[in-house]
Amino acid sequence: MAKATNRETQALSYLQNGPAPGSLVLMVQCPDVKGVVAAVAGYLAAQDCSISESHQFNDAGSGQFFMRVAFRPGAAAPSIDHLEASFTPIAAQYGMEWSLHDIGSRPRVVIAVSKFGHCLFDLLHRWRTGLLKVDIVAVISNHDDMRSFTEWCGLPYIHLPVDPADKTAQQTRFIEVVEECRADVVILARYMQILSPQMCEALLGKCINIHHSFLPSFKGARPYHQAHGRGVKIIGATAHYVTTDLDEGPIIEQGVERVSHALGPEALVNTGRDIECAVLARAVTWHLERRVMLNGNRTVVFA
Repeated sequence: MAKATNRETQALSYLQNGPAPGSLVLMVQCPDVKGVVAAVAGYLAAQDCSISESHQFNDAGSGQFFMRVAFRPGAAAPSIDHLEASFTPIAAQYGMEWSLHDIGSRPRVVIAVSKFGHCLFDLLHRWRTGLLKVDIVAVISNHDDMRSFTEWCGLPYIHLPVDPADKTAQQTRFIEVVEECRADVVILARYMQILSPQMCEALLGKCINIHHSFLPSFKGARPYHQAHGRGVKIIGATAHYVTTDLDEGPIIEQGVERVSHALGPEALVNTGRDIECAVLARAVTWHLERRVMLNGNRTVVFA
């Protein structure tokens, strides 16, 4: 049996156990100057908060500093609103872009799917067994194929068929459903529709897609068939944030599997589906755990 990577171990631990009770996460991006770590640590200590995990990254190319700090408030610690207000002067001093999150809360999730159900099945299994600690508020699809399983799981299934002559109405309704559900995250679990620029803008930073290829190679449709035509020796999958550039959003996670020249396109498809499920689950976990920070067209993943 292959040894699990550190990232896989941490992701599995979170899925099984969830965040520590009362855990908060502070995410910081700012110019790389001296004193940032000391200022953050000193501030949290003064507020009776105990740091449980801390990661930093200095991007020498851009001169930007990234930091993620997980901490637990002590008995004398103030409320999260007070923590935000009292941290603001420190953030201003260092020119920080920052956010504070309670990772003990259950994010509201909408999943979108078309006709291929393997990623949906995997996510719903993790959710039903308590491994994925979210509230799935709706499943949206442009087909009716996944209705019976979704409703068997007790979830609302919203069928939004697409008129090829006019996709605008369907996409407008899609956004309305997301807003009505007050969704924090939208997961495209093999949702085989190109999102309009308006949809991408509405879902910016909270929409995760699984692409059945090791990007940036083999973008677009039928990537496993493209890969087979090139005689690749590894295939993979990529989870990324959705942007207006098709299949070119910031990459969160990728996975690969070695394959043989003897495998045909359909065998590659079957092998790839397992990779897709695992990669998507890790990407969603790290996003929920506030381990992912955008760095231009790239990401910083503290996992």
